Amino acid sequence: MTTRWSTNPIGLQTDSTRIGSRTDPIGSILEGVSMKHKKAWVSWLALLLTFGLVAAACGDDDDSSSSAVVIAEGILTDVCPSPLIVQTDWFPESEHGALYHMIGDGYSVDTANKVVSGPMVLDGIDLGIEFEVRTGGPAIGFAPVSSYMYTDTNIHLGYASTDQQVLQWADAPLVSVVAPLERNPQMVMWDPETYPNVTGLADLGDEGITINVFGGGTFSEVFIAQGMWSQDQVDPSYDGSPARFISEGGAIAQQGFASAEVYSYEHEHEAWGKPVAFELLHDAGFQIYSQTIGIRPADKETLRPCLELVVPVIQQAIVSYDEAPAHGNAVILDAVERFDDFWVYSAELADYSVQAQRDFGLIGNGPDNIVGNMEESRIQGVMDDILATHLADNVADGLSASDLFTNEFIDETIGF
Repeated sequence: MTTRWSTNPIGLQTDSTRIGSRTDPIGSILEGVSMKHKKAWVSWLALLLTFGLVAAACGDDDDSSSSAVVIAEGILTDVCPSPLIVQTDWFPESEHGALYHMIGDGYSVDTANKVVSGPMVLDGIDLGIEFEVRTGGPAIGFAPVSSYMYTDTNIHLGYASTDQQVLQWADAPLVSVVAPLERNPQMVMWDPETYPNVTGLADLGDEGITINVFGGGTFSEVFIAQGMWSQDQVDPSYDGSPARFISEGGAIAQQGFASAEVYSYEHEHEAWGKPVAFELLHDAGFQIYSQTIGIRPADKETLRPCLELVVPVIQQAIVSYDEAPAHGNAVILDAVERFDDFWVYSAELADYSVQAQRDFGLIGNGPDNIVGNMEESRIQGVMDDILATHLADNVADGLSASDLFTNEFIDETIGF
């Protein structure tokens, strides 16, 4: 069960889901106490609880993550830059839902620069700053987010993926501070009617099926180095269009997103109009963290006071968007419509994406009960995979997995 938190008059967190039970210890203690003495007990217990919170706050300074943050009105005022600017890697879509969930009513859409900005609001609480979400992909000339952040230093936060961080560290390093997605949505799909015996990506290799991918990707090089695929079956000419897959009648396999193309090929591309089969890259062993929120390493100390508060805010936004995606999706759909570009996004696809993120484990906690944190062993595994390919020459000397992320701003009390 996910707990919703509200703030009470003395600023403590209270579980609004249940009262007078294990989640309301004061109510349980006072059960059976007469009204004559109850007020005195409440005062003493509140005082003891306050001292307990102060003691916890003054505990070990070496904790690897932050303590619980009370999300309150104006919490980010004069702490974070305003506007706080985040650069994404593509047009608005539900995989970015946590960000758009935090854009409050009265937002504006810059159609020329493809930017959505407005008051930063979380579950009705105005956080006291403006928030700006920038479109990536063609809006920034298809530049990698990391390199673009070094071109435009007004950007504070940007999307990062583990493989890109490894390969671009020497020229444009980013450190991930929170991971909205637990598993990478990327997959490779095929036609189950054409290839009924294919059950996963390894089978595609065994059958010698052509696999159409974007050029310059990492996962195909890893799978080739591992012997799962052969070099001659990987075709790096994919441009994002469904035309080839459809025109060839499903004779090829093709990369995509499990939270998008699985729906759109069956329900929106009328020339296809039937299910596709797929396997996530994650399940095939390529276990990057995709679309994390990253910072320039040199900005870490300057942004520290902001990160200590805004990272827990983003963690809660991940959970809150999943619970109530309507507002975030409405902002996404409105922005896409007003951008009026080649990218189209339907309400039905947005709804599908939210459910697919749940069903395929794209969102969720890690091996613990915490959302948004990252595991060093998993990142090291990606580094090892890359170092076993010809891309190893692009990896900076001395780079370690711990350079690429930090959990120090993560609030360990927030999870699904």
